[in-house]
Amino acid sequence: MSDPCIICVAITGSLPTKENNPAVPITVAEQIESTQEAFEAGATIAHCHVRDAEGKPTSDPERFAALKAGLEKHCPGMIVQLSTGGRSGAGQTRGGMLPLAPDMASLSVGSNNFPNRVYENPPDLVDWLASEMLKYEVKPEIEAFDLSHIFQAAKMHRDGRIKDRPYVQFVMGVKNAMPVDREVFDYYIHTVKRLFGEDTPWCAAGIGASQIVLNEWAISSGGHARTGLEDNVRIDRDTLAPSNAALVKRAADLCEKYQRPVATWQQARDILGLRQPAAA
Repeated sequence: MSDPCIICVAITGSLPTKENNPAVPITVAEQIESTQEAFEAGATIAHCHVRDAEGKPTSDPERFAALKAGLEKHCPGMIVQLSTGGRSGAGQTRGGMLPLAPDMASLSVGSNNFPNRVYENPPDLVDWLASEMLKYEVKPEIEAFDLSHIFQAAKMHRDGRIKDRPYVQFVMGVKNAMPVDREVFDYYIHTVKRLFGEDTPWCAAGIGASQIVLNEWAISSGGHARTGLEDNVRIDRDTLAPSNAALVKRAADLCEKYQRPVATWQQARDILGLRQPAAA
């Protein structure tokens, strides 16, 4: 294969703390510095959460605005993807940052179990988040924790709630949700291509030790890869990841193994149908 591979770095998330790994970037300044290192290592999408002054997850639009501005300054051209995930707020507060008009935002289109709670994405909230993304021209990344989520994204695409061709990310390895299963993974790819077209780009994310497994499955199968300290704080069982950049480099090494160039930010924007920055 010679198709460029997009590497997404999920820099912080809502759960990891510095007690888990001192390299987890918590403050906006730390997040900008960590993302810049990851960008230089080959990541072209930054999947972003923010934390409050106590380090707890929040959907505070002002913090998102500061992070977005810093990334646009220090990582020119990088795709900024803001999270609307449910650990950072409730109801429409989860989409309070969408008026910032980032390049992308995550969109979970259905509910599922998490390790110790239900990840609730009720239809009315999903529809509202999707409408806000349409309003502010934000491309959604569909976070598929279950096969039904791919079918729901297809329905939303057909009826216009999702514009253009969806970008679907398979999430595997979350306890009580979809386990890491190669046959299911292959069927996800088949389903995306059947519902959206053979040339539809897709991505995969693995949680914890399965991160490197999903990286390899995705890269070797023609998809795109997500890595980063949000999903996994270790290089291996005995070694903490020293940075987000180290995890990006690990994914980039797999790209070299499978003879796929790491996508530049220009290529990533072209693949995903995103606008080019005004200053580019």
